[in-house]
Amino acid sequence: MPKLSDMSSRSILPIPDQVHYGLTTYDAKDPDTRFPPIRQIEPPEGAPNVLIILLDDAGYGSSSAFGGPCDTPNFEKLANGGLRYNRFHNTALCAPTRAALLTGRNHHSVNMGCITELATAAPGQTSVRPNSKQPLAETLKLNGYSTAQFGKCHEVPVFHNSPVGPFDTWPTGSGFEHFYGFIGGEDNQYYPSLYEGTTPVEVDKTPQEGYHLTEDLADHAINWIRTQKSVAPRKPFFVYFAPGATHAPHHVPKAWIDKYEGKFAHGWDKQREITFARQKELGVIPESAELTPRPEEIPAWDEMPAALKPVLERQMETYAAFMEHTDHHVGRVVAAIEELGILDNTLIFCIIGDNGASAEGTVNGTFNEMIVLNGMAGAIETPEFLQSKLDEWGSVNAYNHYAVGWAWAMDTPYQWTKQVASHWGGTRTGTIVHWPKGIQDKGGQRFQFAHVIDVAPTVLEAANIPEPIQVHGVTQSPMEGTSLLYSFNEAQAPERHELQYFEMFCNRGIYYKGWSACTRHSTPWLVTSHLPAFDDDKWELYDGNKDYSQAHDLAKENPEMLAKLQRLFIIEATKYNVLPLDDRRVERFTATTAGRPTVAKGKKQVYFSGMRRISEATVLDTHNKSFQITAQLVVPKSGGQGTIVALGGGIGGWGLLMDGGRARFIYNLFGLQTFVTDATQPLPEGEHQVRMEFVYDGGGLAKGGGVRLYYDGHKVGEGRVAVTQPSWFSATEGLEIGHELGTPVTPGLKVDETVFNGHIKWVELSIGDDDHSHLISPDDYWHMLMSRQ
Repeated sequence: MPKLSDMSSRSILPIPDQVHYGLTTYDAKDPDTRFPPIRQIEPPEGAPNVLIILLDDAGYGSSSAFGGPCDTPNFEKLANGGLRYNRFHNTALCAPTRAALLTGRNHHSVNMGCITELATAAPGQTSVRPNSKQPLAETLKLNGYSTAQFGKCHEVPVFHNSPVGPFDTWPTGSGFEHFYGFIGGEDNQYYPSLYEGTTPVEVDKTPQEGYHLTEDLADHAINWIRTQKSVAPRKPFFVYFAPGATHAPHHVPKAWIDKYEGKFAHGWDKQREITFARQKELGVIPESAELTPRPEEIPAWDEMPAALKPVLERQMETYAAFMEHTDHHVGRVVAAIEELGILDNTLIFCIIGDNGASAEGTVNGTFNEMIVLNGMAGAIETPEFLQSKLDEWGSVNAYNHYAVGWAWAMDTPYQWTKQVASHWGGTRTGTIVHWPKGIQDKGGQRFQFAHVIDVAPTVLEAANIPEPIQVHGVTQSPMEGTSLLYSFNEAQAPERHELQYFEMFCNRGIYYKGWSACTRHSTPWLVTSHLPAFDDDKWELYDGNKDYSQAHDLAKENPEMLAKLQRLFIIEATKYNVLPLDDRRVERFTATTAGRPTVAKGKKQVYFSGMRRISEATVLDTHNKSFQITAQLVVPKSGGQGTIVALGGGIGGWGLLMDGGRARFIYNLFGLQTFVTDATQPLPEGEHQVRMEFVYDGGGLAKGGGVRLYYDGHKVGEGRVAVTQPSWFSATEGLEIGHELGTPVTPGLKVDETVFNGHIKWVELSIGDDDHSHLISPDDYWHMLMSRQ
């Protein structure tokens, strides 16, 4: 078979077809009939399999492989057979890190300056990847690799996250031939919202039967790898394994939590000291490194109320268990590769964190993270409330996150946490590279500066595949990372990645030849509009050649170097579309304010029976306003039963359903309280129209409102919702018609009990003042539907 020996032949992708210009005979039986064999694209000889493992929200000091308290024997095994990179960096936030990792370009350069939910119209912030910056998976696929992704994908713009796409930014549109996982920033580990390719799928067992998402992802990855090597053993694979762990909710079976009982009674200040000492023993930080002090914004462990400490301990016990559980299942994937006899030529990047540990759980931690994201933690999650949930932490009833102090401890020895791109606590992540065929220094330490944008160039160099200059007819911009291959077998090789900017939520920094300058503009758990002017931000200066952990600010001692680095930041920020700086948070959640497209337009949407997994971002916003639901139903003789329409799930949402033949509207407030309005009479057999009107009280966010129920225009019930959620219901559970998936809005209800037993012709959702009468005629309905085309 013809080989592609010339690197230049791979620089244009797809590799152009070869045209046969030889003799064409009239009769195929003619002895002079000759044709070259059908060409199959293969990677260069010896190209390795590639496995990239990316954990979520894990700080440098969390895993035992880097001195942390969370037992990760499989990560340790990989490190002892490979290399630990101790100055490896991310972007300080999940979606930007993932976009940078998968493309080899800076996050603003691929328009992922923040999470997709906060995208704006500004260059660098749109969340839409430029077609001039194709991802690594596409390059590998077009060079003959088999490609698959398992787990989290947070790179799909919210206005692409719909059942009808567009799908070009989904994994299967980004170079991965197979995808099994979820779209969004997080997922319920017990009741996930999963896709296979672009098709919603449901899992086949419950948490009570032992289901957990990380195990499920590992099962699918193992099965895919085995199948790929069985069917095409000569073809290398690229597997991207990115579980939702260890992002909140910290869900893990109780048996794993029990192992850590009592191990964190000393608190987060002492844990920093313990981890710091262990890091020096392992050699993952220099002997000269110093432990940075606790910021004044984070309370000391001794300042926390004594009655709250058992809850705080349980939070960390749960997180540690979650990470060990994740390590176990990552280990299963690696073991499957080893059992196939292909580990020797499998290049593994194990990146333990897409950002620093998350300080998004507030000072006290949270039982339901959505309460925090809705800005209502102070009003709901009192110490007494948290104490009452002690035994439920990590369970199916929780959507939990740990306190800020634990996040800080998991980022030992550095300052700050996730979101704070200015300091190493937000961006430095323990990373392991394992490749027996390519690495001779087993168990070695590497201190060269590195960044997630270096991974893609490293993989291409290891595979002897050039960066493409053209993909699908579009000229490509060069990758912005630097291959790390030079350092694999030269521990003292001078670093090649000498300049790198950082920016997230206007926390910004610059690294240049060992020096770093940085300024913290905002604090992750404090959402406020009272932020300083950018020119008033206080800049710090550190000499990383002598000060590994950014412990000594030299800004006053060396103003010339500070000015030089500040100027470098502006140059890099201009080059990569970091400007204009944007410190808005709440405002950016609103698409119209941010200049972000929306799928849902106008004041009405119409749905049909069987529609499912309609993401909340593509549904009309029903928060902080009046809204109406109108459904045309056919009720069976036995009476109506089941869900008509529901938005959200067990941790928050609303639903219109039939129960015992009567209409019911339920509003679920964060999974903590439900407000139920029932019709006073059953709905007879036959075709009818059921309508719910929610009349918002007004006067600000999260207010209550009145509920009215109607059958065929006649009022049959009324009630009240005392308080509402001002923002999100769920990160992944959306709107469904006739059957709820994931966790039902009604507490205690099983998924199969939500199936509507009649026929739903259509459901209309409308917001604001409703101009229709209480009864919508079929003519009005079709006019309304067609007017939306």
